Amino acid sequence: MNKIVMIHTSPVSLNDLKALVKQYMPDVELVNIIDDSLLEEVKKNNGPTPQIISRMNMYVQVANSLHPDLIFNQCSSVGEAFDVAKKSTSIPTLKIDEPMAKKAVELGNKIGVIATVKSTMLPSCNLIKRKAVEANKNVEVIEYLVDGALDILMKEKNVEKHNQLVLSKIEEASKVCDVIVLAQGSMTAILPYIKNVNKPVLTSPELAIQTARDMIYGK
Repeated sequence: MNKIVMIHTSPVSLNDLKALVKQYMPDVELVNIIDDSLLEEVKKNNGPTPQIISRMNMYVQVANSLHPDLIFNQCSSVGEAFDVAKKSTSIPTLKIDEPMAKKAVELGNKIGVIATVKSTMLPSCNLIKRKAVEANKNVEVIEYLVDGALDILMKEKNVEKHNQLVLSKIEEASKVCDVIVLAQGSMTAILPYIKNVNKPVLTSPELAIQTARDMIYGK
């Protein structure tokens, strides 16, 4: 049986990712490692600390010991720490936002990035810029921070307030951007409510799981 190990910084998208794996890879075993202290630490320090990198290294080694076919990083905020940690394994790896960043570069020259926590913005924008360099394409990346919205979703459990704040930014970005990237996987639930936007709006979970499937099955 094929196996994926996912490293999470929160349980917020756990069930959605489980459902996507079941949908696209029903015969794949999924193992989840969750450390919700990582996200709080990266938010407080506005980026990865040496301690975060150390723990990510440890989790990659734990994942490595399970002999999976793929090690998957769920959180954009620790993506750059994962970039360091993945060097210690020969097992294929995937960051949740990589396929989304690649598709955004394919679709437009002016890319709007919407994030609900500040620590996610820089790594998300940097990833898109790296994908643009790989594609030999010049792009402009515009930041739209909905500061505090993730806390509204996770701590206040106020989904409606979170959605309204994010929707407002999506509509603002759509007036000037060719394509809009939702930096957090937790923002996927907003897609059914997007009605007045005529630009592509990309989210990471489904694109990432489709890519994971192709990596595992060799498509």
